[in-house]
Amino acid sequence: MADEIEVGAEQELSELLQIRLSKLKKLQEEGRDPFCVTKFARTAFTADVLEHFEEMENKDVSMAGRVMAKREMGKAIFADLLDDKGRIQLYIRLNDVGEEAFSDFKKGDIGDIVGLSGFVFRTRMGEVSIHCKELKLLAKSLRPLPEKFHGLTSTELKYRQRYVDLITNPETRRTFEIRSRFVRHVRAFLDGRGYMEVETPVLNTISGGATARPFVTHHNTLDIDMYLRIATELHLKRLIVGGIERVYEIGRIFRNEGMDTKHNPEFTTVELYEAYADYHDMMDLFEALLSSAALEILGTYKTPWQGEELDLTPGWPRLSMAAAVKQYTGVDFMSFDSVEEAVKAAASIGVKMPDGKAPSWGDLLYECFDQRVEDKLIQPVFIIDHPVEVSPLAKRKPTDPRLTERFELFICRNEMGNAFSELNDPVDQKQRFQRQVQLRSAGDDEAGMMDEDYINALEYGMPPTGGLGIGIDRCVMMLTNNASIRDVLLFPTMKPIEE
Repeated sequence: MADEIEVGAEQELSELLQIRLSKLKKLQEEGRDPFCVTKFARTAFTADVLEHFEEMENKDVSMAGRVMAKREMGKAIFADLLDDKGRIQLYIRLNDVGEEAFSDFKKGDIGDIVGLSGFVFRTRMGEVSIHCKELKLLAKSLRPLPEKFHGLTSTELKYRQRYVDLITNPETRRTFEIRSRFVRHVRAFLDGRGYMEVETPVLNTISGGATARPFVTHHNTLDIDMYLRIATELHLKRLIVGGIERVYEIGRIFRNEGMDTKHNPEFTTVELYEAYADYHDMMDLFEALLSSAALEILGTYKTPWQGEELDLTPGWPRLSMAAAVKQYTGVDFMSFDSVEEAVKAAASIGVKMPDGKAPSWGDLLYECFDQRVEDKLIQPVFIIDHPVEVSPLAKRKPTDPRLTERFELFICRNEMGNAFSELNDPVDQKQRFQRQVQLRSAGDDEAGMMDEDYINALEYGMPPTGGLGIGIDRCVMMLTNNASIRDVLLFPTMKPIEE
């Protein structure tokens, strides 16, 4: 039955396409091909008219946009026009626009793009409208838009045909307007604090700066494999060595990993580094950045996300990873004197280590947090002091060398960002790179590689530095109350449709 419905729908679509193509062909034969129009001068957008009606009433305007609805009433037609700023009603009367233009518009289709001139007025029903005096078809829509009352409802189709989703679903447009505003806010916030925006390579000869599986490509001229970047970190810290003391980059990151509601193979981050700062300064900055974004964009610190009511009012708690594990599981890692005790404790709460990995105290602490604590964190909380085993680029805590000065911000079970007091000891950094190389040789294709040039840079001397990486997509998910990263990416990665 489902197959019959699908075949019927395809046949109906084919017939509609043929009808619209016939209309286009007729216009072309008459020398009125709409696709020959190269420009249309506009003097107003829908929002201008709707927001400033008192000033614009009875004034002439030129507008253009997509026809979204038509209601015929004899020698008059009411229509809805959609442009970049919103939607407004048109009033088209035969006696005003002439027989040819009226007939063309009447025979036209929902989705056609038109240009018009007319004057602003309010109908007897009180609706602000444009009384058209001239009409011109600017582009012919050959495919029908989705059913007018429900828009584009198929989730997969929304991702594959974002252009239709944007036409028919205003909430989608709002999501990407908020995304744009958030990125602007990030830039203004950091620029205002004296940070310098830079661009670093997307193609690299070494995969580094994070623990992730890279995409591999090949450079024909150099005849070498290259990697799409998995982070911007190591290049940005080279710039700290070079004396650019506050630096950031907003850019696309690529990781050849699984896809789910939180992960897409390409995503956007902002990474920033500040000389003579530490991870406490980065916590202060992150809190100020995200809370001020909510207040500026949403007008409030409180926002819903995934069924929870979040409060982003500044003053977020800071909890060590060990303290968080103890709070939520009762297991006190700081009391263990041996790895064996940690293994037994982790097993007692059902935590399993990844296959083939010999556990260390730090690995076990991290897995207990990851498997038993992370999904309980709703309101904003900084989880600080991560084990050194999972933090190859972070500075050790002077009071406990098993731990690092690192934090991640969690909101509503999601990691929103990651930060360190950056490791600037070239000897320690080289040893940690060597451990990553050993893990990679043992089959861990997410482990990092040796970066000799970065070690070389550190040997010139890098000042104490605080660094922070923020997931732009997840922040936008929170600000727009979307549960999937695909909802905040204009064109998420999709498996091609099989023919």
